[in-house]
Amino acid sequence: MAVCARLCGVGQSRRCRRRQRNGQHDQHGSDSEMDMDEEEGEKIVGETRGGNGGCWPQSRAPGPSEAAAASAGAQSPQSLVDLPPELLVEIFSSLPGTVLPTLALVCKKFRQILSTETIWRRRCIQEFGMKDDLRKMEVVGVSSRELYVKLLHPYRHILGLWQPDIGPYGGLLNVVVDGLFIIGWMYLPPHDPRVEDPMRRRPLFRIHMWESNKATVECMYGHKGPHKGDIQTVKKDEFSTKCNQTDHHRMPGGRQEEFRTWLEEEWGRTLEDIFHEHMQELILMKFIYTSQYDNCLTYRRIYLPPCLPSDLLQPGLFKGTYGSHGLEIIMLSFHGSRAKATKLTGDPNVPAGQLTLDIDLSRPVQLPDLEHQRNIEELSRLVMGVHEEVQRGSQVPAAASAEAEEGSSGAEGSDAAPASGAEAEEAGAKAANPSPESQPFVLPLGVMARNEVYPRTCKMCFYGTGLIAGHGFTSPERTPGLFVLFDDDRFGFIWLELKSFSLYSRLTDKLEHAQAPSMERFEAMLRNMQSWTS
Repeated sequence: MAVCARLCGVGQSRRCRRRQRNGQHDQHGSDSEMDMDEEEGEKIVGETRGGNGGCWPQSRAPGPSEAAAASAGAQSPQSLVDLPPELLVEIFSSLPGTVLPTLALVCKKFRQILSTETIWRRRCIQEFGMKDDLRKMEVVGVSSRELYVKLLHPYRHILGLWQPDIGPYGGLLNVVVDGLFIIGWMYLPPHDPRVEDPMRRRPLFRIHMWESNKATVECMYGHKGPHKGDIQTVKKDEFSTKCNQTDHHRMPGGRQEEFRTWLEEEWGRTLEDIFHEHMQELILMKFIYTSQYDNCLTYRRIYLPPCLPSDLLQPGLFKGTYGSHGLEIIMLSFHGSRAKATKLTGDPNVPAGQLTLDIDLSRPVQLPDLEHQRNIEELSRLVMGVHEEVQRGSQVPAAASAEAEEGSSGAEGSDAAPASGAEAEEAGAKAANPSPESQPFVLPLGVMARNEVYPRTCKMCFYGTGLIAGHGFTSPERTPGLFVLFDDDRFGFIWLELKSFSLYSRLTDKLEHAQAPSMERFEAMLRNMQSWTS
């Protein structure tokens, strides 16, 4: 507060100094302590500072030079206090809302001006994107200042993207300011296998100020409407939700009715429509596992990957097909000469948070003509040839390191050393500028695809590996495959060992408050995600 006062050219007030002497710093936010004496407020507005930055002592009258300075000060303001109120409104409206309560402690004039709705309305619009909704809020008796101070500012730290801790299944939660509410939307992939359909959303909780003069948290889970809930901040970049009325989640028909309803929402079909016995087991297992949480979950913050000019395509979120597990959400990011796809939703075999695809952009694969593309043996020969080169390349540096330890010069192994950082960036830049000519593409015979409708032309293909594992993430291993870039919003991956094809389509929803602060923070987040489910 003293810093703000010095910036305004008024210094600390007598009341501020009394509070410091009395040790009452923790009560400076109350209205009574923000008030100043009328006499003191008039003195601050009326006085101007001399050239040395100090105020005139009250014990003596100003001299001729000081009177001249005062006359000049009356014509040109020398501190913020001297500015007209309409100009102060403009200045305060451009400041972050977090500093305005402290600014109100400087003097009574500032406090009166900061009660102007224009200031807080502009902060709500610029910081949280609210527009016409503010007028509706004021109609029901809630001011823009109350909305900012009691709802938007206290819960600003939960806005953005989050991953719920639901064992191997994970998820994607987007917390946004939606109209007059803060709502946590759970994003669900389209019904299998319609990978290019838009994402589905389901509200899990909301926060509002409709019924009282304070923020109210409500659980939206279940089919009986909003009911009491709670939100707690566990630590930085982590929060938890709790439902206080879980009986609202139950249905009259018991667990069987709950399962039928869940299956219709999750898969868009009934159990009788699913003939594959293994798929029925996976669906029933997911229902039993996820329904036990009753919307009492812990969420960890996730970021969207940074975008660089050298990237092959714009990084972001995609939805893709994963056989009997249905559609899952992955995050595609670029790291020099490599592209990585990390699962945001997972399954009992490969859980959320794991690196599902690892693509080497420095190793393009030239497809043969359509006739030879139909032959799985021909495609396997091409991909396995690159795979063997990669295996040999990883063994040569290890042998060179062993020779160096034995005292050899190591010069013979220098040619086979891994590419430097500059070379990796150069390889990534070359991959980011592919030939504009598209080539025909067709899946080999014998390769299974959940969605038979896939692009018949592609831009480029690269060698990569995919992560497979047994139930419970047992015996995980990376198996070679082919990454196929169709266009800026779609790509695919052929799993050679599984003889299956996954098609991925971009998630086009606008996601705010989700950009990574830096590449270092993003990579640290990826490492943490893998540790959560490992």
